[in-house]
Amino acid sequence: MTRTARLTVVTVLASCAAVYLLAAPSRTEGGVRLGAAVVVIVAACAVQLVWIVPGLARFRGPWAVALQGGLAYASVLASGTSVGLLGFVAGSLLLVSAWPAAIAVAGTAAVIEAGRSAGAAGTVDATITMVLTGLLVYGLVRLADRAADTAAARLPLTVAAVERERLRIAAELNEGLGRGLETIIEGSRRALDRPAEIGAVLEVARRSLADARTAAAAFRGLSLAPEAAAARALLAAAGIEAEIRTGHAEPLGPGGALLATVLREAVTDVVRQGTAARCVIETAEADGTVRLRVANDGEPTAARGADGLAEAAARVEAAGGAFATGLGPDGWFAVEAAAAAGDRPVNVPDRAAYWLSVTVLAAVLAGFCAKGLLQLEPGPGALAAATAVLPLVAALRLHRTGGAFRPRVWTLILTVQALLTFVPLLWFGAGWLGVPGFFAGTLLVVLPGRAGTPLVAAVLAGVAVAGGALSPDPARLVNYVISTLVTALVVYGLVRLARLVSDLQDAGAGLARAATVEERLRAARDLHDLLGHSLAAILLKCELARRLAVPDPDRARAELAEVVEMAGRARADLRTATGGDDPETSLDEEARSARSVLAAAGAEVVLDLGHGDLPAPASAVLGTVLREAVTNILRHSAARHCAIATVRREDGTVLLTVENDGLDPRAPRTPPGAGIGNLTTRLASFGGTLTARADGHGRFRLEATVTLDAGASPEAPAARISVSA
Repeated sequence: MTRTARLTVVTVLASCAAVYLLAAPSRTEGGVRLGAAVVVIVAACAVQLVWIVPGLARFRGPWAVALQGGLAYASVLASGTSVGLLGFVAGSLLLVSAWPAAIAVAGTAAVIEAGRSAGAAGTVDATITMVLTGLLVYGLVRLADRAADTAAARLPLTVAAVERERLRIAAELNEGLGRGLETIIEGSRRALDRPAEIGAVLEVARRSLADARTAAAAFRGLSLAPEAAAARALLAAAGIEAEIRTGHAEPLGPGGALLATVLREAVTDVVRQGTAARCVIETAEADGTVRLRVANDGEPTAARGADGLAEAAARVEAAGGAFATGLGPDGWFAVEAAAAAGDRPVNVPDRAAYWLSVTVLAAVLAGFCAKGLLQLEPGPGALAAATAVLPLVAALRLHRTGGAFRPRVWTLILTVQALLTFVPLLWFGAGWLGVPGFFAGTLLVVLPGRAGTPLVAAVLAGVAVAGGALSPDPARLVNYVISTLVTALVVYGLVRLARLVSDLQDAGAGLARAATVEERLRAARDLHDLLGHSLAAILLKCELARRLAVPDPDRARAELAEVVEMAGRARADLRTATGGDDPETSLDEEARSARSVLAAAGAEVVLDLGHGDLPAPASAVLGTVLREAVTNILRHSAARHCAIATVRREDGTVLLTVENDGLDPRAPRTPPGAGIGNLTTRLASFGGTLTARADGHGRFRLEATVTLDAGASPEAPAARISVSA
């Protein structure tokens, strides 16, 4: 985009320079003098590239301005070139913040033009042209610089947004969970001598676990992506084809958690019914409201399809949202919910570039209005009418400088502007031929090239016809057409550059918002997968220590010692969740921890590990999967037996399976938790997959695979580990 910005500036300024080149033959006599005048004009304008092309930036400064000024004044004084050429010098002076010198150049332009006996009107007209050229040079170059700065700042702004989000997350979590873990460690150490006092630690552990789950849910509420990933996995496991269409922006506000609940319940209901072959999940956003629609082809009646969604409907409606279910004309059952999008945590950058564009364009419009009034034939009636109509034309041009067009709106505006461009020619004559350039610029701005270019050509043809009818002088006719084209390019360049900067700013804000959402989702994953597991294990160990305090104090002390160790790991998990160092998680460590925790819960554990040496990242992600699987066994099942196995395949993948017998086959399906979506996201970065399903006979099996990096060691796996507990 920055290259486009520079090219736009060069094109517009080159068109302005072309005006002076085309006028040179009429102002200079003799072939040699004409050639010299052309060379000097080109050289004076070419110096402007120093402020446009980044590679020439080292030449910027007073010497470049002095060279350009010498060339421009030489052309004006020796060859009779229009004083408008001095506008390039004035623009360069403005770019180096030499405002007094720029004003002095404008004064000398007025003096030179007055000395040519151009009359008062001619002097004012030429001076206005010179001032407008200077403002145009300054505005275009500054806008291009702004585009480059905005593009370069996108990554630093995104990094800064992530760092701010990490600080905010750390402040939120350390206040509650951090203190809770410290209390657990201190209380467990004290209870080593008095196991009967573990009750207070047990309560803190229970509260900390609830806080971690609540915080994870709040962070996840900023995005529907985790729930969509979990929904896709659940539907795929049930053999249902899933299609997800995303049409909303993130992060979401509080309404995101409500829509996530609706999505979870609706998809679970689709799987529970077991009659669908396809399910479509789509979102849209308009007027500050995010809408979710979940449709499937398997519900025979609306009444049956609405079963199980009453609680989700009540929560959405209680928060001021909308909820509806029903059969569509195609026979698909749809669940629709709407909630407020909420405020975006990341603000859109400032609009200084937009206002610079508007200011320069307003100055250009005002100058052309003044020039138009000066060129009108004397007469109070014509002057009064033009004074009323010209500001209206300018207002129509400014009204849509940065906005997006709706077909009906821009059709009306273009129609009105076309009428105000050509109809007044019947009364104002040649003095009005400067106005069509603004209309042509509007066409270039609001219409695609294939439609705008032919219409601009038609406007130029119309100016040629009108100019030929009003003046038989060919030179004046060419001047009318070229001036119209240059004005159109000026309008287009200013608006185009403002939109480029705006697009870059919006893109930067979008990156920052996406990074903020990802950082919150990362924290939610770590809270759920890492800290949640640690706290659940601590809670289990504390409960076991409390029960053993009287009958077996030594065993209770051993459990409390493990609590202290687990709480230390939990503090590391908390640092990870708040943006600290990655946890030192490994599959082998998690396998040993799983054996200990499940044994404490009364389950028999069989370990059969054949993965051998793994790269640290792959070991960490599989360790996280195992940790989540064990947490789910503790929370959702009454398993008496659990088998954990790994195998390293010849295709470079490692398979982890966790199977337990604690699932009640008569229990209804429950919505997928955060873990499925989290693990799917983690495994996807390793080219991995995740499947989780029940066999219908009380057993539940989870399988996860990762693809080892190309640089992973292809050595044969180490001896298999088989342990029973």
